[in-house]
Amino acid sequence: MGYFEYDERTLHAIDYRHFLLDSPSPYHAADLVAQRLEDAGFARQDERDPWDASPGGHVMVRNGAAIAWVVPKRIDEGAAFRIVGAHTDSPAFKIKPSLTSSTPDGWSLIDVEVYGGMIWNSWLDRELAIAGRLIMADGSSVLVRTGALARIPQLAIHLDRGVNPEGLHLDPQKHLHPVWTVDDPNADLLSQIARCAGVEASEIVSHDLILVPQQGPETFGAKGEFFAAGQQDNLSSVHAGLTALERLIGAGIPDAGDVLVFACFNHEEIGSETRSGAAGPILQSVLERTAAALGRDLDGRARMFAASSCISADAAHSVHPNYAEHHDPATRPVMGRGPVLKINANQRYATDAESIAVWTRACRAAGVPAQNFVSNNAMPCGSTIGPITATRLGIATVDVGVGLLSMHSAREMSHVDDLIGMSKVLEAYWAGA
Repeated sequence: MGYFEYDERTLHAIDYRHFLLDSPSPYHAADLVAQRLEDAGFARQDERDPWDASPGGHVMVRNGAAIAWVVPKRIDEGAAFRIVGAHTDSPAFKIKPSLTSSTPDGWSLIDVEVYGGMIWNSWLDRELAIAGRLIMADGSSVLVRTGALARIPQLAIHLDRGVNPEGLHLDPQKHLHPVWTVDDPNADLLSQIARCAGVEASEIVSHDLILVPQQGPETFGAKGEFFAAGQQDNLSSVHAGLTALERLIGAGIPDAGDVLVFACFNHEEIGSETRSGAAGPILQSVLERTAAALGRDLDGRARMFAASSCISADAAHSVHPNYAEHHDPATRPVMGRGPVLKINANQRYATDAESIAVWTRACRAAGVPAQNFVSNNAMPCGSTIGPITATRLGIATVDVGVGLLSMHSAREMSHVDDLIGMSKVLEAYWAGA
């Protein structure tokens, strides 16, 4: 009997595909990061317990965010933090407390709000599942994912003859509620979700549920080099950091050096101003408690912060072949040519000359080519967790990412080589580059 030998690209794509499939919501993603790191030998930290900064890996989860830290065997006086930041959330439809409503014609709709800056029309005519967490009467949290339950059907062209020449016009209150049944007055969405979770509907007291496309991730292209899936902004960075940390810890606990930190925040797509978002206290709390557990006083913690650095890893824009004029004419990052350094004069990205040097050293140490991104001057520039982290903590921060097409679509596009390259650069950075 023979066996298959997979190359690096294939193995990474398989692992990435499974990671995306197992991370339909931020709560699933944070839990999966913690599970995989625990499998690699990390200890789970409960925030209510005394803080553990013993040598080795540690991980905590809060409200859809996960933060991990690795303490070397020996901490020298000049030790600092080497931080990689990412986020677990993506644009989606969030289910309202009312759950469902009915039309006079007998359709039953799922009541949703738009979460984040999604491309609305990309969600039309896709079979949608429900995923997220249920909070039970005893205070426990249960993760759930259903099969395909709903769809947002588009109006037929016969009833909207101007849709192509004039464009599609969508009202989020009128046109974006998914259909999930018809002529079934006894249908109970919460009971169906409860069955999928293996719990009693009567025990559910609240929920954080979103709709996600049921179609799974796929590779395509002449050599299978492209990857199509939702939520790559920003699970592409979460997976890159996770796999880099797994490889590092697989080689053993570092003998000395800096404390390595991997921060996967929630709620970046809606501004990060939550208790598990980058604008909240979660990362600062982890850093300060770790420094205190290592015996640093107030001044010692400040010195650690001053010597620290952060790579803010979020999705970046690849030049679009059909809309090339929307990009800067002199700076042309194209997916497949390496991860992207993001620069903005108005500090919508935290990148500056000092932090560029941090990124450049890591890319060179990893042997990975990198590219630059600046916005077309006539186009507004997005932002990410980088400026928030730099402002809140005063830590030198560089914004980078994997180049995507169709960013914030229900189905985004990346290049497998960039996913691998990002993981290698983060590994080199944590390894001391």
